[in-house]
Amino acid sequence: MKYNRILVRYGEISTKGRNRKKFTSQLRENILEALKDQPSISVNASRDRLHILLGEADGDDVITRLSSIFGIQSFSPVVMTGRDVDEMMEAGLSLVKKSFEPGKTFKVSARRGDKTFHLDTNELNYQIGSYILKNMEDLTVDVRNPDIKLNVEVRKEGVYLSSEIYPGATGMPVGASGKAMLMLSGGIDSPVAGYLTMKRGVEIDAVHFHSPPFTSERAKQKVIDLSKKLSAFSGKVNLHIVPFTEIQQLIHDQVPENYTMTSTRRMMLRITDMIREKHEGLAIVTGESLGQVASQTLESMQAINDVTNTPVLRPLIAMDKLEIIEIAQKIDTHDISILPYEDCCTIFTPPAPKTRPKREKVQYYESFVNFDELIREAVEKTEIMQIDGSSHKEESFDDLL
Repeated sequence: MKYNRILVRYGEISTKGRNRKKFTSQLRENILEALKDQPSISVNASRDRLHILLGEADGDDVITRLSSIFGIQSFSPVVMTGRDVDEMMEAGLSLVKKSFEPGKTFKVSARRGDKTFHLDTNELNYQIGSYILKNMEDLTVDVRNPDIKLNVEVRKEGVYLSSEIYPGATGMPVGASGKAMLMLSGGIDSPVAGYLTMKRGVEIDAVHFHSPPFTSERAKQKVIDLSKKLSAFSGKVNLHIVPFTEIQQLIHDQVPENYTMTSTRRMMLRITDMIREKHEGLAIVTGESLGQVASQTLESMQAINDVTNTPVLRPLIAMDKLEIIEIAQKIDTHDISILPYEDCCTIFTPPAPKTRPKREKVQYYESFVNFDELIREAVEKTEIMQIDGSSHKEESFDDLL
């Protein structure tokens, strides 16, 4: 038995009324992008469901990839047969055998999308169910809480049978809510912020600040690997690597020590905002969690946000560290994030950073230095990498030694 299609259920998209077509179209594009190395696949999106026609593709591989695509509530591998009852019974038997273990119960649940079919739902349930019982030992029926539920849906073009339901990633299709720039450090928080933002349909470009020789090539590779993990949920992620050494040294030399962290974040936000404007983003995303560190107090956020009018999204703002770590482990970024390679946010951390910085004071300290030219130069020299979860060639840490 070979699956020949996968039935996708929309979930939240189903509530979108007049805009539903926009969301289903985006989901279709995202699925095709995730499966672009499988040329035999085609995707048909209707108002209520989406069908992936597998052709010669490996169904198990497709199932693995679908589990990471936002906008899918659940999906089921499907066998399509003709409208011949004998063919339906054989296919149903094969599906139940695939999931069967001794002691398990089952139920047949038939639906007639085509009311002209000569058997009604009760007759279909009986014929298919009795055939399966005759041909399998140690299998019993449980109509209320079965271990295996065989779904049979009769339509004009054929009959669809399935017995497995896989949970989807839920949320909204990436790209349906515009684009934002994710300030991606090498830590635990920012990849989680990117993941949660993508789950609400936002396409992400990542911006990372690199300060050689204070930060190593291993730190850069770490961020590339994090971007690749995020690309599994969106198909691809554009990573902007900003040369930040000169600006960071100037801040360290010219701004009072307890205000260097605030000024550093302000410069990062200014640069990210210029990259956002250049690449038509609508917002900036950070991994800040209120009160977690000195730069993440309300006073700090106010002083840092002063440099832009662009919306700054903070998906983790009310989460504690354990909640963030749990999500990082779920999306497989945690073990990369804890690798001991410093990013530019940690190399010049002052011993006593200001937890309640005054906006007026940081503006005053920065007024003695012309950062504008250095910021423009950093944006112009920014390296852009397209990180693709299926095709990007990774350099291993061993290669960097």
